[in-house]
Amino acid sequence: MPTMPFESHEARHLAESFGADPERYDRARPRYPEALVERIVAASPGREVVDVGCGTGIAARQFRAAGCAVLGVEPDARMAAWARRHGLEVEVATFEEWEPAGRTFDAVAAGMAWHWVDPVAGAAKAARVLRPGGRLALFWYVFQPSSDLAEAFSAVYRRVLPDSPFAKGAMPGLDAYSAFLTKATEGMRQAGGFGEPEQWRFDRDRSYTRDEWLEFVPTSGGHHLFPPDVREELLAGIGAAVDAVGGSFTMHFTTVAVTAVRG
Repeated sequence: MPTMPFESHEARHLAESFGADPERYDRARPRYPEALVERIVAASPGREVVDVGCGTGIAARQFRAAGCAVLGVEPDARMAAWARRHGLEVEVATFEEWEPAGRTFDAVAAGMAWHWVDPVAGAAKAARVLRPGGRLALFWYVFQPSSDLAEAFSAVYRRVLPDSPFAKGAMPGLDAYSAFLTKATEGMRQAGGFGEPEQWRFDRDRSYTRDEWLEFVPTSGGHHLFPPDVREELLAGIGAAVDAVGGSFTMHFTTVAVTAVRG
């Protein structure tokens, strides 16, 4: 995700742009490392989980498969409806405004979503709904293609969207996500009620064909806000870049969780 010239949790038009095509989002977005899900469950006092910004329920279904009872909280009614149709319980609200009605949980999790939440208010709400010893776990994955392919993708954005933040780097590395990790960590500290936050890291590789990658690209933040002709030109350029390396490539993923225990 490119650097944003504003606080991401204030950008509701971007936060709620993902629901334009929930079917594609659910189909194309990567799943989270099973080792991460297992570690969160093992490090929590029980198996009742709130999934913040649950979207179509990708992480929620993984937690459910690990034996958890999961409640999703999702601000976009379109995404929530998709998740409900696939058997998940979801309440429509931003996490800051969500009313837990006295309920408490063993874990509060958020996959690729906490940067849309006010980091201090969100951590304070998590502390309110977590049982003693409960765990707040916030995680992001970062795409890390080869340097040549990353530059080829960025060149397409610079040509098609020269005034967009994407033109500065379409595939930022882990360093570019450090602001999210830092804000999450500081939010926990400022909110109080948590032990010292720590980071967990998981690495893996996945192969993408040209078509698989073009399926994913429109699910990135803000892409549904581009005019259709711009999206088409963008996808054509990205497809040509993948064709130039043989029609498929290996993407390295790094998933990092910021996590802390409620005192």
